[in-house]
Amino acid sequence: LVTCHTSLQLCFPSCRIFVLGIGFFTLCFLMTSLGGQFSAKRLGDSPFTLRTEVMGALESRGVLRRMSDMLEMLMKRMDILARLENSIDFHKGDEARFPLDRFQPAAGLMERIQAIAQNVSDIAIKVDQILRNSLLNGKVVEGRRDQCEVPRDPKYPDCAGKVEWMRARWTSDPCYAFFGVDGTECSFLIYLSEVEWFCPPLPWRNRTAALPSPPPPPRVQAAFQSDLARLLELIGTGKESLSFMKKRIRHLAQQWLWAAQRLEQKLKDQQRDQKHILIHIGFLTEESGDVFSPRVLKGGPLGEMVQWADILAALFLLGHSLRVTVSLKELQSHLGVPPGRGNCPLTSPLPFDLIYTDYHGLQQMKQHMGLSFKKYRCRVRVIDTFGTEPAYNHEEYATLRGYRTNWGYWNLQPTQFMTMFPHTPDNSFMGFVSEELNKTEKQFIKSNKVSSMAVVYGKEASIWKGKEKFLAILNKYMEIHGTVYYETQRPPEVPAFVKNHGLLPQHEFQQLLRKAKLFIGFGFPYEGPAPLEAIANGCVFLQARFNPPHSSLNHEFFRGKPTSREVSSQHPYAEDFIGKPHVWTVDYNNSEEFEAAIKTIMRTQVDPYLPYEYTCEGMLERIHAYIQHQDFCTTLSPPLPPKAQSPAMQSPPSPLALSPNATHLVWSPTASRDPQAWPPVDSLQVWVSETQHSCTETCRRRGLVCEPTFFRFLNKKEVFLQLSITCDSTEYEMNHLYPAVADNVHECYLQKEPLLFSCAGYNTKYQRLCPCRDYRRGQVALCRDCL
Repeated sequence: LVTCHTSLQLCFPSCRIFVLGIGFFTLCFLMTSLGGQFSAKRLGDSPFTLRTEVMGALESRGVLRRMSDMLEMLMKRMDILARLENSIDFHKGDEARFPLDRFQPAAGLMERIQAIAQNVSDIAIKVDQILRNSLLNGKVVEGRRDQCEVPRDPKYPDCAGKVEWMRARWTSDPCYAFFGVDGTECSFLIYLSEVEWFCPPLPWRNRTAALPSPPPPPRVQAAFQSDLARLLELIGTGKESLSFMKKRIRHLAQQWLWAAQRLEQKLKDQQRDQKHILIHIGFLTEESGDVFSPRVLKGGPLGEMVQWADILAALFLLGHSLRVTVSLKELQSHLGVPPGRGNCPLTSPLPFDLIYTDYHGLQQMKQHMGLSFKKYRCRVRVIDTFGTEPAYNHEEYATLRGYRTNWGYWNLQPTQFMTMFPHTPDNSFMGFVSEELNKTEKQFIKSNKVSSMAVVYGKEASIWKGKEKFLAILNKYMEIHGTVYYETQRPPEVPAFVKNHGLLPQHEFQQLLRKAKLFIGFGFPYEGPAPLEAIANGCVFLQARFNPPHSSLNHEFFRGKPTSREVSSQHPYAEDFIGKPHVWTVDYNNSEEFEAAIKTIMRTQVDPYLPYEYTCEGMLERIHAYIQHQDFCTTLSPPLPPKAQSPAMQSPPSPLALSPNATHLVWSPTASRDPQAWPPVDSLQVWVSETQHSCTETCRRRGLVCEPTFFRFLNKKEVFLQLSITCDSTEYEMNHLYPAVADNVHECYLQKEPLLFSCAGYNTKYQRLCPCRDYRRGQVALCRDCL
């Protein structure tokens, strides 16, 4: 090391002279080239003469860009040289320094390079002016001199600003050149009027007169499919994650086919348009890290892949035309993304009616679709495991009120987000499926249950850490089995009395559950598929009650997620929608309660149970309803009232009426009904919340579900009057808790921003107006008449 350091010191003067020599030579070359470029003033004077053709403009700008790049490279090399000298000075001491005054010519050269670099932008602007003047003076495009002047049209107020932006930045993305932009004013205006829409159409353009568009051809009708082999081909190969999903589809194939037949009979001859659907699984792309594929065989989280496999199967069986991508290049190809960095719109209209993706895919689409993303985002459906509440989805509101996170803030309709469990009605419940048993299988499981056998929920050793106390109590009554992954040696977190099977293939894990009496969770992972699988195989699920509930305010796992949801247990769906005798939620900090629960569970007989919404038929039914009725590209909400109304302005009469028992509002029998409205308005009930309850909780306590699409009927002053609520004042504001009333002061508030209508959230200051609806038994996502 000392020898190398000494050698570096000895070679330093010669290295400096060499780099400075290269720099001086480069500067001379640049000055010569620059002089050749700009010395000629007349056509024919020099090979470097500026020409009026577009190619001349591009070549001249190319020289400027090369100049700028070379100057920048030279400056970096000089900077490296300076840092190298400073490093040697620091390590050697004052006596070993090379004084800068011994290289004054180099310092002068450095100053000249800096001066030239600072003037490059000014030179570029002057060249642009010369080229434009030369173009206008030497060639009249299509017989007009003034045709490339920026039009002043009040219908296009952003045109001049966009042209100015193009002048300065059109080379920042190759996509502009792909659409014909070449640096001339004409090309800017053509692009901004024909590709984008910020400028008016140019009258001198040779454009065929617009003919009446022929009526669109009739849509192909969707027909239920039965050949899942075609779907397996569409999914493709090359990733462990894809192999996992294909294996799952094969395993459940017969159940999917039977379910499709039953739903087809239920729908009879109902007309269903076939949709062209793109499925882009963003988290499996290399650009997103593809974190799941390497972990498929190591016990990593598989819930997302279970859900995606089931979504693919459902969409295919319903008869829709699918394209599946797990790479960014395929996504760009299917969308028609122009070459470049993603600033330009798509090259043609989007060929898909719907796009199913995740947060990673959503980000990729925004980066590569340019202005087209805003145009087509209403067609997107985002598979979102934990949900995105409206307060986090509205970008301006989230930023102002402190709800901004790494996710969310997309300004989508909240029901465009589709969740794994129905934990927030603000989003659509997508779900997944669990294997359904026939009567013979159920009877076999009941007769072969081992009442003293328990399986622990958790494949990772970290889940077992600190659980010795619970395991010791459980071990007094039951034989404990685990499925913790390990490569070489048994994880020390798993006690010796536990029989650890290691990571099991799915069918072997199912066999283990069919023997066990108890499936026990220790608080993590949250809301996975395994508890539903255990209950479907005849197990009782035992889980811990969280006190206080876990949320983004007190638990690291939820921090940064776009939800303020409070989780009262490891699996709230199992607790709220299934409950005893299949699900027990107890205080694990109370050893007596924990032990008593185990004793009772051992004596309790339960049948295998699977909620209908998690069967293949239930999921097919739900996705069919969404595709048929959810349309986020057409605004159904009526315009909001102005901030202030004159006495002469009258609101239309409320379509709501007081219920016979005068406790809530319902849809008036005399009010008109929109046959296209979904869910049907007949299912609406309006209740007033207590101050400590969200609308989700308010509706649930009445055996109903909060329905955010109905908020538009509540957002009127007349509704307060119908509910006998006194309003001394009424204000329109942006707040995800509105419409609401501050009861103590009789101040009423209506919602100013429709994207903020939210079932989630509460404040002890307000009583909220809550839109509730009924739901189908076992299918909470759909009202009774929604199918």
